Amino acid sequence: FQDVCYHYSSGPKVLDGMNFKIAHGETIAVVGPNGSGKSTLVSLLCRFDDPQSGMILVDDVPLMEMRTRDVRRRIALVTQRTALFEDTIENNIRYGTPGADSHAVVRAAKMAFADDFIRTKTPNGYQTRLGSGGVQLSGGQMQRIALARAFLRDPDILILDEATSQIDMESELLIHKALKKFLVNRTGLMITHRASSLVMADRTIVVEAGQVADQGTHEELQQRNDFYRNLCGDQRLSA
Repeated sequence: FQDVCYHYSSGPKVLDGMNFKIAHGETIAVVGPNGSGKSTLVSLLCRFDDPQSGMILVDDVPLMEMRTRDVRRRIALVTQRTALFEDTIENNIRYGTPGADSHAVVRAAKMAFADDFIRTKTPNGYQTRLGSGGVQLSGGQMQRIALARAFLRDPDILILDEATSQIDMESELLIHKALKKFLVNRTGLMITHRASSLVMADRTIVVEAGQVADQGTHEELQQRNDFYRNLCGDQRLSA
């Protein structure tokens, strides 16, 4: 992100000269108060919209010079609101990768620690239908389906936008375990307000008023940044 500015049609700037760089294979956490521009940052990176000024580059190529389809092939996005469809679990995982065979779907589900509950806690395994009139999953189970869907796409860049904000601790631990393996040699970007997720980050960026206010390791930010220190509170971060 190079001097990226963005504002909606009416209102002040949401991003006001955003500058940061993520290295290949690095996992970055982004934290900040509500309204600081975190979700807008994700929207621009996925090219749901474009900045009014400044540039976003991937491998030194401006995002606006890349075909939107090519950008999105390289990115997988998991949010706190998992979109599941009235279809089988298998087809829900396959969504976005229609050419994947059943073996690839199962492999992705195993990586996301979803295979066990799919086989043992649903009536028809991968052929169980979800949605209206079908099986209803817990929040943690839905998020693991969403992760399996993302893993199946095999993206260069994985974005997690508050992906573990509304799930139980057991599911969160499983998701963290899955992500640690999957993010090796991939680029990760996590928008989060949960201290327990920060352990996965190589570096954390603190965003305030649409700008990078600070960045560093957990230890560095604990020492010098009040917002980060208050966010973590008394919670212990452990690998």
